[in-house]
Amino acid sequence: MGKQAREFYVVIERDEDGYYVGEVPQLRACYSQGQTPEELLENIREVIQMCLEEGEEPSAGSLE
Repeated sequence: MGKQAREFYVVIERDEDGYYVGEVPQLRACYSQGQTPEELLENIREVIQMCLEEGEEPSAGSLE
């Protein structure tokens, strides 16, 4: 059985130290940071995968 592709919104902000901080509103406690936007997106993909593996179900705002 293949993996189903999912899409999520990522809210990105830049903090006072210059880091990019991202949060996925559809998944509880799903956030990460990076020194560049690219690093943040790589990190947030890993966090999303961990949240989904732990059985976290996306809220109604997901893009499925």
